[in-house]
Amino acid sequence: MTPDPASEVSVSAPTEERHPDTRRIDSMSTLELLTVLNREDATVAAAVGAVLPVLAEAVEETVARIRAGGSVHYFGAGTSGRLAVIDAAELRPTFNAPEGLFVAHHAGGAEALVEAVENVEDDEGSGAREAALVMAADVAVGLTASGRTPYVRGALQTARANGALTLLLTANPQAQLAHLADYLLAADTGPEVITGSTRLKAGTAQKLLLNSYSTAVMVRLGRTWSNLMVDVVATNAKLRGRVLRILREASGVDEASAREALQAADGELKPALLSLLAEITAAEARVLLEEHRGSVAEAMKGHDATTGEPAGC
Repeated sequence: MTPDPASEVSVSAPTEERHPDTRRIDSMSTLELLTVLNREDATVAAAVGAVLPVLAEAVEETVARIRAGGSVHYFGAGTSGRLAVIDAAELRPTFNAPEGLFVAHHAGGAEALVEAVENVEDDEGSGAREAALVMAADVAVGLTASGRTPYVRGALQTARANGALTLLLTANPQAQLAHLADYLLAADTGPEVITGSTRLKAGTAQKLLLNSYSTAVMVRLGRTWSNLMVDVVATNAKLRGRVLRILREASGVDEASAREALQAADGELKPALLSLLAEITAAEARVLLEEHRGSVAEAMKGHDATTGEPAGC
């Protein structure tokens, strides 16, 4: 039987506990206050680091799902949901992630992104309805600092029933929703400087986890060459200049040669880069990339294995 959300108010999460070192925060000097905030922020990276082994497994499973045709769906409310929206939105310009590959569902919809909308996080049915489109090949990621948000519960229950892989990002190691997750990513950030204000350490931890998760997925999918963004979408003058710089940096050619390669590849960076690295035509580069799931590194290995030449970088 699903617990009544109202009955959970009395159940404390670590983020709801009072921090013993910040009880006099309102009488501190501004510098003292900022120092306390900074000191607490410095603990977040270690809390995230503690769950990296679990995150690594989740990334590998996510990559396998995506390669099998699946997609990733984020579900969150309040700060958690807003962070998820940002992460999903930034993957397209950074990695040219296909539309629909990462989808963020925020309790209360677009209105709740800029204004607090009452009770939407308590709407378990809304989470369930939004997760109805999550299929067995997909991944559902629930985000809740307290580990008990009803909206997220509804989403994970439905996604799990549909056969999807489920992840839970939380600041509560004893999260009530842990049983709904195949992978529990609980960064133990402890009490907040301002009691219950999860936009602070808990939010920072979720931001770091989302950054690490989605970036690692993109790298494993071959959307970088070395540490360069070779799938970046050149939608403005700044990005067109970046594409040219990346091509020159990755291949070592002069500007004229880089522009010529880009023109031959219809402005697309990856086939232009592979054509320069492997000394083949842009058309041949496209075929190799298609054969190796869009990975420049794997395409180079395939080309070198065929020609018997050592791999270049």
